Amino acid sequence: MEKKNIVSYEEAVRYIGEIPRFTAKHNMEDTKAFLHSLGDPDRKMKIIHVAGTNGKGSVCAYLRSILEAAGYRVAVFTSPHLVDIRERFQVAGEMISQADFLTAFRRVYETLDWDGLEREATEAFHPSYFEFLFFMAMLYFAEQSPDYCILETGLGGRLDATNSVAHKELAVITRIGLDHTEYLGDTLEQIAGEKAGIMAAGTPAVIWDTCPETTAVFRRKASDLGICARFVSEKDYSFQKIMNKTIDFSLHTGYYGYISLILRTIALYQMENAALAVRAIEVLDRGKTVTAEQIRAGAAACFWAGRMEEVLPEVYVDGAHNGDGIRAFLKTVARDGLTSSDRSLLFGVVKDKDSGVMAKELAKSGLFGRIAVTGLRTERGTAPETVGQLFDRYEPCSVKLYKNVKEAFEGLLSDRRPTERVYIAGSLYLAGEIKELVSHDKF
Repeated sequence: MEKKNIVSYEEAVRYIGEIPRFTAKHNMEDTKAFLHSLGDPDRKMKIIHVAGTNGKGSVCAYLRSILEAAGYRVAVFTSPHLVDIRERFQVAGEMISQADFLTAFRRVYETLDWDGLEREATEAFHPSYFEFLFFMAMLYFAEQSPDYCILETGLGGRLDATNSVAHKELAVITRIGLDHTEYLGDTLEQIAGEKAGIMAAGTPAVIWDTCPETTAVFRRKASDLGICARFVSEKDYSFQKIMNKTIDFSLHTGYYGYISLILRTIALYQMENAALAVRAIEVLDRGKTVTAEQIRAGAAACFWAGRMEEVLPEVYVDGAHNGDGIRAFLKTVARDGLTSSDRSLLFGVVKDKDSGVMAKELAKSGLFGRIAVTGLRTERGTAPETVGQLFDRYEPCSVKLYKNVKEAFEGLLSDRRPTERVYIAGSLYLAGEIKELVSHDKF
């Protein structure tokens, strides 16, 4: 591998984009060693670590919003991005600048063992796509001196690059589901075991109570580590109503009693994510500095792009991209008060997802009068013809195929009746393409 003279933001982004996203995992010792070579930037921060199958990004968003409402300065590292790679690095609600991105990139780039890499030495370490971005985030955040740093895992937990940090204030684990089974295992217990890898001695944990099988895994891990694990479930909150595109619900807490919260979303699954975030704040703060009113304000102010986001009037984009995510998405759709003839769906998916399960859930729901299936810009996208065949197994299901997202989106909107609502789901790549289209084109 030849070292290049990279001097612009565009060149840095291009270089990172050429790193394979799913290279063989480096062992944790190598990742920790490289973080140490960068000067141990993680040791300067109070870190909240978030893992899980679904809801990680939303939980990070609620955590950040509540902490900021309480006056804290918060850094957040999340993935993936929807439109701009800089979305992954945020401090005080602002994306990293192009200049700071380049500076962080160059610090990681210059620390690499270029002599070894040019000789193709087997011991020469080069970060994967995600690892490179994580190292950049640690350097940038350390310079920004946040009060808290929230890290979302990329894939799994135990072997995730984010798990190389020396200490955490809190570990948070969201709902567990069957996703990335080729990497994490093909049972919920195996996947929970990988996610449990972010739990650490001396660090309390807050965990979503997915099912008895996964909860048993987390309880054993907590017992082995000698730590306190708090579990949150649907029993901890009660749905009140959806009004004016907001959700009202009541949450039972330890320090604050019952709190009535308003979420500015129609996504019912966000009650789960907000409840988990509030419990995490309780465990982190113990009611010392964060008030009930600040929790209400932070929850109400929270926004997380691509999660039942209304990108145009009556056009909703949701990042659901696996079986559990689609089921949660459908629960919200079913409550919109419309008939199937007043709903249409735009669907696209990537190859490493169980598109058969998603297509079955969507088709058998009977919630959509029209379904458009599209190809995606990424080479990981599944051909629309392949996805269309999955829908064809179910009746009645009217499906139209499109080569690309732009054609599909324009086709749905041009044929839309005045009372029709458009939903978009299946992939975060699809969500990103839609948001990019909406930002650049007029519909």
